[in-house]
Amino acid sequence: MLTVYNTMTRKKEEFHPLHAGEVSIYCCGVTPYNDPHIGNARPFVTWDVIRRFLARKGYRVRYIQNFTDVDDKIINAANREGVTWKDISDRYIAAYFEAMDALNVRRADVFPRVSETMEDIISMIETLIARGYAYATAAGDVYYRVEAFARYGCLSGRSLDDMEAGARVEVNEAKDHPMDFALWKAAKPGEPSWDSPWGKGRPGWHIECSAMSVKYLGTAFDFHGGGSDLIFPHHENEIAQAEPCIDADEKFARYWLHNGFITIDNEKMSKSKNNFFTVKDILKEFTGEVIRFFILQTHYRSPLDFSDERLKEAQTALERLRKVHEVIGELAPRDGAAETAAPLAAQAETFLQAFDAAMEDDFNTALAISQMFGLAKEINRYHQEVTRGAAFDAVHFRQAADAYRTMAEVIGIFEQETAAADDGLTDALMALIIRIRQDARAAKNWAVADQIRDGLKEAGVLIEDTPAGVHWKRA
Repeated sequence: MLTVYNTMTRKKEEFHPLHAGEVSIYCCGVTPYNDPHIGNARPFVTWDVIRRFLARKGYRVRYIQNFTDVDDKIINAANREGVTWKDISDRYIAAYFEAMDALNVRRADVFPRVSETMEDIISMIETLIARGYAYATAAGDVYYRVEAFARYGCLSGRSLDDMEAGARVEVNEAKDHPMDFALWKAAKPGEPSWDSPWGKGRPGWHIECSAMSVKYLGTAFDFHGGGSDLIFPHHENEIAQAEPCIDADEKFARYWLHNGFITIDNEKMSKSKNNFFTVKDILKEFTGEVIRFFILQTHYRSPLDFSDERLKEAQTALERLRKVHEVIGELAPRDGAAETAAPLAAQAETFLQAFDAAMEDDFNTALAISQMFGLAKEINRYHQEVTRGAAFDAVHFRQAADAYRTMAEVIGIFEQETAAADDGLTDALMALIIRIRQDARAAKNWAVADQIRDGLKEAGVLIEDTPAGVHWKRA
């Protein structure tokens, strides 16, 4: 049974989908005004592995992730460069996709943008005004009336008094309450604006996700997620905006999942503090799969301290798993009718069950990966037995290989090799080269055989002559 930690209830709960066999997810996306940093990447890697595991469990997953393409930071960046806000957002949306592709993060079903959802946003604001949850000012701004929503603070566990006491609230006589927040901002010179019943303007930050999630997932859906920094005020305000607009009994998100921060020297990584590392810069030293593996070696709710040393450790660990992946690539296509791998197949099934159990326990990737290492050790042991001359058991070995590949697919590793695969051309060419070398050896043409071996070694390919046959691997 899948259990998840629900921020709303502050405890683990059994997951029961709203609709049998289907899972709906909304994850808050980036504000595209700069290259994404690794802290931005963590929620998207987290939700990617969650989606993969839910698909493994047989669910049809619908995943929505927005872009906040209209925002003060984007406008400020555009003004500094003398370009349009759309130039900035398009540039960094492209940068986001480039970074996430490198991390093997699969695309969402829909990536709605604020600029393309204006009609829905305005409609939701109109409903909130009509139902007494919002009010327009003479200046053309619209504010949410926090005192009108009795459950305000339900997600963060804060009261209005605590919020006001702990916040630096800018004095604004147009507000009914200091904690009221903007749903619509009246147009200012040099800013993008859209027509509305309250005059030209643009949305406040929070209303966009309420409108987009309802538009693409309906008035109730399964998961809502993002970083822990979004719990308040963003997600708190989303609930306050969405629920008053929904007449059905089942309202808005049912499970709220939030990932922990990535820190540097135990301080939260953020662009505002200028202590961040972009994915693009990290990719100059490490592969995207190493970055992904680094993120997933820690449970998503735990803080994760970033350093080159930690990345190097992740690189070493991933390389251990990759070598076993290569062993599988060498052995799995072979034939053999022995029964020597039956114990390995049984162990593989046990490790896979433990892997699934770890993922079912609030998506514990750290524990799941440890099961992968356990199976890797047993596959390596069997490979050594075959290398020493033991009869090869193709059927049972493939069962173990399938279990290993299943784990890798959920974790999202070894895919860059697959993406760059050449439809078997490399394997076919290597088989041909090995056959030519074997013919040379059979003809006692040792000079040609050695020339082939040494030439491959210079190219980074090692040839191994074993009692079980000739194998090759990348150096």
